[in-house]
Amino acid sequence: MEEFFSSKYGNQIRLGVLGSEPDEARTAEEGTETSEAPLDLKFDYLPRDIKKYLDRFVVRQDDAKKVLATAICDHYNHIRRCSAKGPCNDYAKQNIIMLGPTGVGKTYLVRTIADLIGVPFVKGDATKFSETGYVGGDVEDLVRELVHKADGNVRLAEYGIIYLDEIDKIASPTNILGRDVSGGGVQRGLLKLMEETEVSLRTPFDLTSQLQAAMEFQSKGKVARSVINTRHILFIVSGAFNGLSDIIRKRLGGKAIGFNAEGRRAPKDEDYFRAVKSVDFIEYGFESEFVGRLPVVVACHELGVEDLFEILKNSEGSIMRQYINAFEAYGIEMSHTDPGLHRIAERAYEEHTGARSLVGVCERIFREYKYHLPHSAVDRLELTERLVDHPDEVLEEILQSARAIRLREMDAALDAIAREWSQKNGVEIHLQPEAARILSRQAYESGVRLEDVFTGIFRDYEHGLNLIRGAQDIRFEITPEVVRDPKAALDEWIRSYYVSREK
Repeated sequence: MEEFFSSKYGNQIRLGVLGSEPDEARTAEEGTETSEAPLDLKFDYLPRDIKKYLDRFVVRQDDAKKVLATAICDHYNHIRRCSAKGPCNDYAKQNIIMLGPTGVGKTYLVRTIADLIGVPFVKGDATKFSETGYVGGDVEDLVRELVHKADGNVRLAEYGIIYLDEIDKIASPTNILGRDVSGGGVQRGLLKLMEETEVSLRTPFDLTSQLQAAMEFQSKGKVARSVINTRHILFIVSGAFNGLSDIIRKRLGGKAIGFNAEGRRAPKDEDYFRAVKSVDFIEYGFESEFVGRLPVVVACHELGVEDLFEILKNSEGSIMRQYINAFEAYGIEMSHTDPGLHRIAERAYEEHTGARSLVGVCERIFREYKYHLPHSAVDRLELTERLVDHPDEVLEEILQSARAIRLREMDAALDAIAREWSQKNGVEIHLQPEAARILSRQAYESGVRLEDVFTGIFRDYEHGLNLIRGAQDIRFEITPEVVRDPKAALDEWIRSYYVSREK
């Protein structure tokens, strides 16, 4: 039974006999599940420190960075104060709601902050969840996933960040009939999590958890209550919120809000996001209790061509680093020009999916390069504007140029191979340039070593030329015809040699 459970569930389940474990071991194990000792979370950042760090990875979004940095500092400074002075209840947790179109860096901002602080980060898609008890994911699974990301460290998980994307998709329509388990149900499920509750780490539908509980009861006579508290878990939700700007515009009426004065550009959706209020979210389809637990609103802005260019050129998270590393693995040094990067940014902007489009544009440009260049003699690649506009044409030129250079190198190498062969066999042979070119092309196109191609063609010559080894001042010209039919040429040389001797 131990072998069966070990092969199926790893070290998550352990069989034992009641009373077989020392009391000290059981006490220590129980202590790991019920200990309330606070975790020493080292947080000594100021808002400007966090924004400065985000600037290295995320372009633009300055207002969003400032709001996020301030909220993060408030949240984790509160945790640090509570850890030092004991439980404190005079604080409203600053859960965050982020607004903005796709690809502007909402997820990247939060993930980067989590990496900086050193807390576990879990991302989920709101559309995959349903109300507890119905078919679909359970929002409590997000909390359990934090423990997994923290390698089982429950205390560290209790200081983690849960990021829920596509939150606008669970807004409840006003005309729905019956119980809305995937919209309003998910909102209700998140209410208690975003404030404070205890979530069991064992689920009634998880076979592994139930077997663990059974084995624990058998060995200890009881099952320790293993839970995670959400008091200090920071919840951040985000979405594009299409249509929310119309609600805000309607509420504001014809009143200008500082960006659509005469002579200026027409306002965009993101401009209205700055004036969003709780009543707008409620009209959009969110329950008032749900909106009340998200006091911090962060509005992100659409990225323009110059923003995408800045991401490619200066961001530490630039997709260009990925391609530079990919070519470097094949010994190819990749560089880029500003016009080339700017042309990629222009192409990406046309797709209107923000920074995400940079990946698709780059992949379409470099797909054939990553396939062909590793098999060539190319050791340098420069990203130019022409390469972006005509990638296939430039690739063919690069390959042809590399092929010509490589063939010249192989022609020169063949002369050395022929001289070595002559010395070894005592008969001088001379490769004509056109013959050497045929051998080089054959080796280049087949991928076979040049020495192996030469040896394969002239494998019978060492034995055949033994018959004329004693001849003086014999020099054999290796012409294209000899390369195409080496056996016939050898037979003719031997025949001519003996005919000349008879005379």
